[in-house]
Amino acid sequence: MAGETRIILGIDPGLAHTGWGVVEQCGPRMGCVAYGCVATPASQPLAERLMKIHHQIGAVVERFRPECVGIETVWFGQNVTAAFATGQARGAALVACAEGGLTVGEYSPRQIKLAVVGEGSAEKDQVQYMVRRLLKLDRDPEPDHASDALAAAICHITHENGVFR
Repeated sequence: MAGETRIILGIDPGLAHTGWGVVEQCGPRMGCVAYGCVATPASQPLAERLMKIHHQIGAVVERFRPECVGIETVWFGQNVTAAFATGQARGAALVACAEGGLTVGEYSPRQIKLAVVGEGSAEKDQVQYMVRRLLKLDRDPEPDHASDALAAAICHITHENGVFR
């Protein structure tokens, strides 16, 4: 990849599963650096689950040194309890990003799907397929939380500062 290179982190927050994905951008080209998922068991106390998310996202930030992050906003839907749990996980991840000095872009699920698939109501398998194609991966990123995180990073690349690039 020729030109100025930068590293972008994407996060798909969730209390049970927080997906993360690291994308390298060089001009118009993008490539996947790494991805994964922080899993926390429901049997673990809430504070410990949030601390695990914070520490593991902090470790990702320290290892890959991204300069910015695209993170999915919380969608309330009909399950307010799940939305609050997701919001807490999102907060833990955002603190880790703030400690790393990252600039933050926040995107709704609809914005992310629109940026990656071209359709704001796309299904999860469509997002996975397009992430694989855009990042030239051999297979769909799994779990789907990691794929969603890579999609958030792609969305940040294309919508940074409110401007489509």
